[in-house]
Parts: sequence; C-alpha cells; structure tokens
Amino acid sequence: MELNLAEIHEALAAALGDRPCLVWRDQTWSWAEVTERSRRLANFLRSHGIGRTRALADCAGWESPHDHVGLYLTNGNAYLEAQLAASKAGAAAFNVNYRYVADELAYLFRDSGASAIVYGGRYAETLADVLPRLDHSPLLLRVDDGSGDELLPGAIDYEAAIASGSPARPDVEWLPDDLYVLYTGGTTGNPKGVLWRQADFLVAALGVRRRDGTDHGSLDELVQPAVARNLATLPAPPLMHGAAMWNALSTWINGGTIVIQDTVDRLDPVDVLDTCERHHVTSLLIVGDAFARPLLDEQRARPRDLSSLRFVLTGGAILSPALRTDLLELIPQVRIVDVLGSSETGRQAVADTRSGDDTGPTRFKPSATTAVLDDTLTHEVPVGEPEIGWLAQGGRIPRGYLGDEAKTKATFPEIDGRRWAVAGDRAAWRSDGTIELHGRESVTINTGGEKVFAEEVEQVLKHHPAVYDVLVVGRPSERWGQEVVAVVAARPGVPLDLEGLRDLAAGHLARYKLPKVLVLCTEVSRSPSGKPDYAWARAAAMADGA
Repeated sequence: MELNLAEIHEALAAALGDRPCLVWRDQTWSWAEVTERSRRLANFLRSHGIGRTRALADCAGWESPHDHVGLYLTNGNAYLEAQLAASKAGAAAFNVNYRYVADELAYLFRDSGASAIVYGGRYAETLADVLPRLDHSPLLLRVDDGSGDELLPGAIDYEAAIASGSPARPDVEWLPDDLYVLYTGGTTGNPKGVLWRQADFLVAALGVRRRDGTDHGSLDELVQPAVARNLATLPAPPLMHGAAMWNALSTWINGGTIVIQDTVDRLDPVDVLDTCERHHVTSLLIVGDAFARPLLDEQRARPRDLSSLRFVLTGGAILSPALRTDLLELIPQVRIVDVLGSSETGRQAVADTRSGDDTGPTRFKPSATTAVLDDTLTHEVPVGEPEIGWLAQGGRIPRGYLGDEAKTKATFPEIDGRRWAVAGDRAAWRSDGTIELHGRESVTINTGGEKVFAEEVEQVLKHHPAVYDVLVVGRPSERWGQEVVAVVAARPGVPLDLEGLRDLAAGHLARYKLPKVLVLCTEVSRSPSGKPDYAWARAAAMADGA
C-alpha cells in the first residue's frame, strides 16, 4: 500500500488525540490541535485557489502538478503546521533558506513559481525588496515572531488565516503521487527543487516500510505500533534543511512529539541541552562535529540530566571518531546513528555506534538499493572491489529537478534501463560490504595529479587536540596545480603549527594529502545547519597569500 503524509498524520491523530504532538517554548499542541490547525490552514489556502493543478501522470519528471507554498521561517510550530497544511490542501510546501539575500530569494521564488509564502515577521523588509522582482503576486501569510514588523501590503496574519479556515477535513483526495519538494542548498550552483513522490519519499528518506523491506499493507500497521511508543525528538538544525525536516516528519510518523528549542536563529548549546533535560528528549538530531563539539563542551561545563536521551543522530555531516568517543563517554547510554544520504537520494546508509564499540573510521551499512557506479556511469562496481566511484541510489528516487530537464537527466541517469540518483559523492566498497565515503566531488582538490577528498583530510585533522574546527580546501599552486590548505579554528591555549598538524596526519594519510599551508581563523564559517562554507574557506585561504 502506497501512502502519503497527510493521510498518515490524520490517521495517527485519530488514535493519539490529546497526546502531545509539538512542543515549543513551553507551549504544547496536541495531535488533535495540530490536526485542526493544519486543516484550517489547508482550507484557507484552498479558498484562495491554492492546491493541485493537474495529475502527476500528465507531468514530465521535472514538472510539478501543484501550487507551491514557500516556508520563509525559522523553526517553530508554524513551519511544521504549514508543511502539513500544504499537503492537505493538495499543494506542496518548499523550504526557503532564511539567510538568503534579496537576489537569491527572487531567484528561488521565480524558480518555484511560489503561489504563497508563509514568512516570519523578521524577514518582512527583505521580502518587500523581493516582491517587485517577481512576475506574479503570491499570497502572503505573516507569522508574528515578535519582531514588531507591520503587515506587508496584501499580507494576512497567520493566526487570522487559521481562525478563518474551516476545521473540516479538506475536500481533497490525498494521493501517493502528491509531491514533497526540497530545495538544495545551492552550494554548487543555483538551488534546485528536488521532486519526490510522497510514496517514494516516505520509503527512501523516512524508512516507512516493514522490517522485511516490503510496503505496509494498511495504515493500521503504522498506527498501532505508534500508539505504544513514547518518543520525544529535538531536531536541532533549521527545519529549512532536509535532515531536520526529515527527522521531524519521521518523529510524527512514529507517533512521537517534536520538541523545538527556544533559540531558533542560531545554535545555542545551553538552550539545546536545557530543552533536552526539561522535556525528557529521547532523540537529538545534530549535524556532525560542528554541533557536537559545542554541545559536549557545554555538557562538561554544566552537566544536565540526559538520562532520557537514547539516540543522537547526525545527518549532513558525520562525526569524527574522537568526538564519537567523547560523546559516548559523557552520555554512555546513547546510540549514535550516522545517516548517509542527500536531498536527491534519501537515506543511503547508516552507521550505528554504542558504548564499547569500535569508534574508528565510520563504516556505513548500505541500504539494499545503494550502489557504487564507475567513473563513466556505465556499470556498477562489484561489492569488494576497491575502485572509488560514484555513490548512487536506485529504487525509489526523486522524479527530477523542478523546471530543469538537463540537470534531471544528469543527476538521475538511466543505466541499462534502471534509473539512479547520483548526487555527487565519491565512495568505495570495503571488503566487508560496508561503504567508505570519500566526499563530494565538488570539493575535491587536484594536487600534483592526485585527487584529495577534503572531508577525508578534515576527519584526520580533527584528531589534533588544538583543532576546534577545520575546513580543507585547495588553492592555486604553480608547482602542484592546487595545494592543500587547512583553515583551522584553534582551541585557546593549545599550541598549533603546520608541522604539528602534518606530523599527526602523516600516520593516517598519504603525504600528498597533507596540508601544505595552515590558515588560522577565529571561527570556521558554516550554515545554520552546520554544513561547511567552502566558498568562505577558499577566500580565507586566498587572502592568506598564495
């Protein structure tokens, strides 16, 4: 049986009723309340003509049958309600990076053809600059975030919109063919809207399937186990990034409570840990070392009661072995889950670590549809062959990129009649059948005729006791073509020099991979989700002098 998000949430709400569905800033919304609010918002959208415009069967892989609703918000109840309400209206929500400037936002809203934009009041001024650049006038819903802004011309207050909508179940047929839309970060070009059939997204990204890998036979198969669970999940990164939204939706599908920390415009380790303790959070989502290190430092400085915490998940960046060890020593009851995947592939592989396990290099256990394709994208690399190729995903994968036929065909190639998703990660099989991730091709450094994967070097350099955070980039070199540069934020009071860094790395890396230059900075630039800002790191490397 193929499923969709709206129908799953409604079925769970019917069973869970007054149990907590969402908690933020000490306000709790029950399953029944979230259901009513999302229905009201869905019916409000429909009253303004926003919904499904045609059948998916009539669309090419890069076309959408929906009106699109932009979520220009920080984390909060409105983000999750609007995501759900769009589906219930027969429309499709999409994520908006709230750090974008006006030019980037104008591109995004034109590319998506946004029919509606739900925006936080703090972004009103930027949005006012963007709207005249659009070739259409989207419906505007403003969420009052306490910023003291005034409603933009024609905008409607979010709570007023909900109050005016009918609480009845929307008169919409919810379909497995309805789309989930996720815009990529645009780190290697303009952002692209990834188009997933919800039925495919639920299986490939959220793991909604039976233990034997087959589809559920009925909604009841999901609902009954969910009633017996007691989950409280805090997705610490911004919901505008896939890892956090997928974690939140997965929590709901398992009948759990989504908990949101108070401070939502930056990572505040004090607030995240206090929220975990106060609400007895059982699962915490972070993004690699960028989140783990400040959280561990804060927990050491002022220990909280985290005895309820059972899982620490990391998506978007893996944890270095040293930090995995530190985390398990500090919170020994947790299970660390590294999730390998991307917007274009869903979940490809998972690595679990518990106290007492080997915390060496991460070994990812692949899904049944994960493969390594050769450099020419003509065949699969057999399991056990050491050739470095393209990490790929088969089976349930996205239909394509919104409005972009060429990039759809490039990222989702067909090989011998089978479609694959190839997001740009380089990987190889280990002899034991696990996946060895090398890193993104887009940040590969070519030095002296050899390829160096930036993330591989970063993982090793993080072992140095003086390294708080690091990014590795290439910069032009007359001798090598490119030279490896380590841009490092150092721990105060711990000595660090290039030779010490190279000496440590030499035991783990070939000499051509060792950094030839060390650039010190006060803080490594990352997105709110913890993802590396390689453009900033390259600029820092160049500014240091080639």
